[in-house]
Amino acid sequence: MRALTAETVLDSLKSVNGLTPEMVSGIAIDGGKVVFAIEIDPAQAKKMEPVRKTAEDAVKKIDGVKSVTAVLTAERKAPPKMQMKQAPQKAPQRPVAPQVKHIVAVASGKGGVGKSTVAANLAHAFKAMGKATGLLDADIYGASQPRMMGYREKPQTNAEDMIVPPMAHGLKLMSMGFFVEETAPVIWRGPMVHAAIQQLLRDVDWGELDILIIDLPPGTGDAQLSLVQNVPLSGAVIVSTPQDVALSEATKGLLMFKKVNVPVLGIIENMSYHVCSNCGHREDIFSHGGAQQAAEKMGVPFLGEIPLNADVRIASDAGATLKNAAIEEAFKNIAARIWTTLPAEKTTPRPPKAA
Repeated sequence: MRALTAETVLDSLKSVNGLTPEMVSGIAIDGGKVVFAIEIDPAQAKKMEPVRKTAEDAVKKIDGVKSVTAVLTAERKAPPKMQMKQAPQKAPQRPVAPQVKHIVAVASGKGGVGKSTVAANLAHAFKAMGKATGLLDADIYGASQPRMMGYREKPQTNAEDMIVPPMAHGLKLMSMGFFVEETAPVIWRGPMVHAAIQQLLRDVDWGELDILIIDLPPGTGDAQLSLVQNVPLSGAVIVSTPQDVALSEATKGLLMFKKVNVPVLGIIENMSYHVCSNCGHREDIFSHGGAQQAAEKMGVPFLGEIPLNADVRIASDAGATLKNAAIEEAFKNIAARIWTTLPAEKTTPRPPKAA
């Protein structure tokens, strides 16, 4: 029996009509779970869906394979220069979330500061305010919202070949995590990340929403730049913990948004302090007040602080809504502050500022 490797996966795909080895990328194997991408022209998405399914079936026949997920990614390749006598005609693209009034990105300079937890609870807070709310998990490499929202089923498509976002706790939800195995790593390069994020926005029928919260991956890489330069963001929210190492990275994220001409709506200090559930003693485990000081220094609003509390972790792990009145109120207050700073009209993608 041959070992399960990327080479054996590629060999099995040679029998799939309409698929060439050059179209296959990002092969990831984890304990019998196989994930890979098929790069296509966006105009061929509907035609290539049967090819995608046939490719999954072919890989399933390999000994040792437990599950297979193939994802279509739309990446255009420029024609050779000798053939470029005139600019190629671009296929018409769907607009990005045309019926969504406000799109707000939740970002962090580094991982581990609770950005996804904050994004999920902000979405719940906006819903509690009576706003029609959606939540997009754009963290391609570490999609966590399906678990936090307690929903893992693969979404359906409608008659227009648009993905219909499922409802979770009254929120419209979309995530790359719906299309890959929960434990499978996503090993993609920049163009594939760009294509995936575009599909999660353009090919999803978000319908009419007051606000769409986007949970960005941490840092200032391809995914963030792809999104902020192509999506009509109303603004961005930065999440940080109070300690210096997190704040220095948060500052980099803030400067990135300013560079690409996206307004920073404010900074949230997560894990701000801890109150012992037995004795009531307060302890500033990660220091305290650093995010507020950073906000004042950078000239952006300080939106509020969220304590380090086990109830938040328990709700996130269980895919349930938060059951802590004090922390719920903190998130509602932050959501209200964000709402008051949003522009009256829907925004359009902004070009980067000149260097």
